[in-house]
Amino acid sequence: MNRTTRTIVVVCIATVIAAVASFGVYTAVKSIPVREIEVAHVYVAVAARSLPTGARVEEKDVKLVAWPKSNQVPGSFDKVQSVVKRGLIAAVVENEPLTESKLAPLEAGAGLPPSIPRGLRAMSVKVDEVIGVAGFVIPGTRVDVVVTIRQTNQTKESMSRTVVSNVCVLTAGTKYDQEKAKDGQPQPSTVVTLAVLPMDAERIALAAAEGKISLALRNPMDVVPTETRGIKVTALMNGTGPEPVVDAKNERMVPARRRPAVAPASAPVPSVYTVETIRAAKRGEEVVR
Repeated sequence: MNRTTRTIVVVCIATVIAAVASFGVYTAVKSIPVREIEVAHVYVAVAARSLPTGARVEEKDVKLVAWPKSNQVPGSFDKVQSVVKRGLIAAVVENEPLTESKLAPLEAGAGLPPSIPRGLRAMSVKVDEVIGVAGFVIPGTRVDVVVTIRQTNQTKESMSRTVVSNVCVLTAGTKYDQEKAKDGQPQPSTVVTLAVLPMDAERIALAAAEGKISLALRNPMDVVPTETRGIKVTALMNGTGPEPVVDAKNERMVPARRRPAVAPASAPVPSVYTVETIRAAKRGEEVVR
């Protein structure tokens, strides 16, 4: 047997041995039983479907799911009976845990009243497609209330001004329904309900009675109150009103302050003088610098 033949035989034997060993290891590993680690868990009541603000939670809207005991949800419930017949003060999505902070007390009922924050009042104003910012004034957005007063015997001139700023919209539409406003889609409505302070409710009521109300949509991150002096027709047509400028610190538009009037500078005094001279009977002029 020559050298080449011996090499081939050795390689074949090694391949067979390796295959047999690999098959044996595979069989041994496969026969080992799977060990399941049991994780301690508790049951938490979650929403079986998405529910809007103000909805009354029914038994069909709740289900219990296993939740890791080491990461429990604060304020959660472990029984379905603890959450049924209670109203939602915040919208929930499917499989979201129902917590005490999202549910109204049992005696508070459901609908709009439980969702009104403490110290505030819900006030509805009549709007149209233009006043409602083309339907983008939906629940959860924040707006400024602007009133326009027509010329009367008392005012003598029409005027427009922001009377209440940075108020939250509770509902939009004649029916309480947040499902129509998903993904920021416009929602045409005829009535908008705002959450305002009692004193602001009085201002809005007077504004609605004396003039026309408009809503100005705000950026939710802009919490700086709107402070304006209003504008009259004369200032609007003559352009005498202060132009707004950008406040770089607060990233908002603010009215420019009027600059004080500066008196015009007096004419410069000449630095060259002419003097008339008389020498005997002869007159002349000399320049003095």
